[in-house]
Amino acid sequence: MAGFSLTSRWITAAALAVSAPITAASTATTARAASAAQPGQTVGLPVGDQLPVGLYFVNLSSFGMRGTLPRDSSTNVNLPTFAWATPWNVAGARLQFFFTQPIAAASSRGAPYQSGVGQQLLAAQLAWDLGGDVGFSYLFGGYLPIQTRFLTQSASLTHRFALSYTGQGWNLTANLLYGVFLDTRSPSGTLYPDYMNLDLTMTKKFGSWQIGAVAFGSTDLPTGVASYRPQGQIAVGGLVGYNFGPVNLQAYLTHDVVERNYGGREVRGWLRAIVPLYQDKNEVEPGRTLVTRRQAE
Repeated sequence: MAGFSLTSRWITAAALAVSAPITAASTATTARAASAAQPGQTVGLPVGDQLPVGLYFVNLSSFGMRGTLPRDSSTNVNLPTFAWATPWNVAGARLQFFFTQPIAAASSRGAPYQSGVGQQLLAAQLAWDLGGDVGFSYLFGGYLPIQTRFLTQSASLTHRFALSYTGQGWNLTANLLYGVFLDTRSPSGTLYPDYMNLDLTMTKKFGSWQIGAVAFGSTDLPTGVASYRPQGQIAVGGLVGYNFGPVNLQAYLTHDVVERNYGGREVRGWLRAIVPLYQDKNEVEPGRTLVTRRQAE
């Protein structure tokens, strides 16, 4: 999405949160790349549940500061997404489609900001209503290859398994993201490790307000390359949201409690807007912005 120079191996420390990660390569053996899916990008959403039939625009913008030396590194990540919840069922599950075009800007250790677009995500999801206010979903998608030299270039596949409980105003959700790169190295020699992320949400609604705790973790999976230093993090934080009717806003703040090979811990602020472009009137109440079907009942 954004980057600096392929000769700076500190880029990944500044760009952990970029959805289509910035890569760094000082040599072919020490080059590193971050997760293709931004860790923490799904917290706050009951992604295991079904969306009401309709078309939605969702934008998640975040700004993070990582305590690298001698100066902090920062990234701004934007993930504009179109979501289409179809009226069709497959194997008893609602069929849903997603398209994301990441955009980011980053500065490594106080260097001038550089910005760019990242790899597009195309994905389809099956969401089952299991009853008892419990939902489960499976998403399969791919990050498309891109030729931008300072970005991750290789295509990758993403599998996501989510379980949500949304009864009595609660949102208890765990979303496991597993990513597989189709090429293990870029043309410049950057190593692309497979990865696993876990996004966790525990929030409660009080009228139009939503308040609770969030957490996420990420880790590179084994590469078989002895010189590779795997990266990972665990972050925790709090979320507050308000449903204005035509738009639903969520804000959350997270900070690393554990980091591995990123050069320092990160503090990140997030802002999400959910805007329905079209909704099936048979499933939702007029003038309400809904995240799940049950919130219309």
